Amino acid sequence: METIHGAPSFTLRTAQVELAITQTAGHLGPVTFHLPGLQASPYSLSPWQPHEIDQSLPNLLTYLRGDFMCLPFGGQEKGPPHGDTANAKWDFQNQTNHSLVLRQKGTDTGATVTKTMSLVDGHHAIYAEHVIAQLEGRWNYGNHPILNLSSVPAGTARIATSPFRYGSVYHAEFSNPAAGELGILKPNSRFTDLRSVTCKDGSTTDLTRYPARAGNDDLIMLVNAPATEAQPFAWTAVTFPEGYVWYQLKNVADFPSTLFWLSNGGRPGHPWEKRHLGRLGLEEVCSHFCDGVDIAREDRLATDGVPTSREFRKDQPVRLPLIQAAAAVGPGFGQVQSITPAGPESVRILGENGQAVTVPLNWHYLKR
Repeated sequence: METIHGAPSFTLRTAQVELAITQTAGHLGPVTFHLPGLQASPYSLSPWQPHEIDQSLPNLLTYLRGDFMCLPFGGQEKGPPHGDTANAKWDFQNQTNHSLVLRQKGTDTGATVTKTMSLVDGHHAIYAEHVIAQLEGRWNYGNHPILNLSSVPAGTARIATSPFRYGSVYHAEFSNPAAGELGILKPNSRFTDLRSVTCKDGSTTDLTRYPARAGNDDLIMLVNAPATEAQPFAWTAVTFPEGYVWYQLKNVADFPSTLFWLSNGGRPGHPWEKRHLGRLGLEEVCSHFCDGVDIAREDRLATDGVPTSREFRKDQPVRLPLIQAAAAVGPGFGQVQSITPAGPESVRILGENGQAVTVPLNWHYLKR
């Protein structure tokens, strides 16, 4: 156990990846990928340390960093926002040179959740798995990775995703004007191209370039296209101008939607204080935005065939795997155009200017 950014944390290291997970709340971060020629540390650490903010705030905010499991996703009547999985203590189970296993019995949902982080020699990747057991009924859930692009020149990071059916801006005011918060995107507007999303003033903005829209916090949701034989997983990716791509792979059947939390100084209240800058949440969910479990159970997107919750049975554990990884790329690589299998143990990442890299990755890890 090490204290990192003010939080007692478990650590796991290989020659390619170093990671930390907070004991309280189970937040992943920091993470360093040791890539050829550079060290990449894309995950966010909050601009405050745990002891520096109001101690009555949820642990979700106290320890905010990197990535965390949310069960349920959003608010709930009888528990903290994003659930005990993002707020409560995780118990150590075991550790090897390549894996770390933690477990938590939720007092809010009653679920037993087992978190396993695995590393593979030679792979610049985190194989992250949550197994949910002893849970009954319909629940929403998601993973919540947050990247830090605050040191990146405006608009020079490039965001991309696998094909999506449609996207929509949060249906109400995501940023609360009464609290002095600001958001620029037009609520409830739909789009099919991330390069042309409607703003409140009627103009359009390009969400593939970041940081952008300073002084605003906004939320969008993408409904991912179904998997195919040629594209068996969905992906999100960010090309950093330093010369690498961070990417995330998932099974669409587990996480049918992706949220973009575009957090660039739009929240003046404590603990944000307009200092949460250039942060980008790329959140893989089965949820209706961040609206919480009660709204998720209403199945508001049923007519579009989009699940916003999932039926759990106490006697049927559910495995939710994700892969988060990084790859070095050359100058001018640009926005990622595709990430596809390159045989059973590699993926090919194609840039917008025809450059491509093939990297070792066990993408079959995502299969049910």
